[in-house]
Amino acid sequence: LSTGGNLLPYSLSFGSSVVFESSSADNVEVVYDSNAQKVVAVYKDSQGYVAGAVGTVNGTSITYGSPVRATASGGMFYTSAVYDSSNNKVVVFYKDSNNSGHGTAQVGTVSGTSISWGSAVVFAAADTNDIKAAFDSNSNKVVVSYADVGNSNYGTAIVGTVSGTSISFGSEVVFETATWSQNSATFDSTN
Repeated sequence: LSTGGNLLPYSLSFGSSVVFESSSADNVEVVYDSNAQKVVAVYKDSQGYVAGAVGTVNGTSITYGSPVRATASGGMFYTSAVYDSSNNKVVVFYKDSNNSGHGTAQVGTVSGTSISWGSAVVFAAADTNDIKAAFDSNSNKVVVSYADVGNSNYGTAIVGTVSGTSISFGSEVVFETATWSQNSATFDSTN
């Protein structure tokens, strides 16, 4: 690695590539489950289902268990995932086109090389786009932000609380009273 023409005393190398989904995968997000010491790839598969695959790292190699679909049907969009370290759960968020585009969440539990999913919970009963989430390790809450199509595409956020294999949500808060797109979210651990 270098900066400004100067070589730094670091190197970066990669092992062989490994397939975790034998068909196409979109909106891929990877989270690290520090309790299970596994990585979890969450994505939309070729038929529009939301799915997760658990990976085990060993040296410079990784192996994946079989993908497990979270949704009972396809047609999902804008998948985003976070790891809730207070509850040791993976939480996935997505737009459910089979339910008027409502913003929806599901809690995942890693066990061995597989993941199981709780029931779907709607966090926005309107068409939602550009969904992104972050985990607040200070409050032990997840925060999901999105464009609320049902409210002029305003930038909106909502706080979720994981309990067991489910999640509940507070009230929506608009943070941008204009069209919102190209969304992103992060947690500021200092503040």
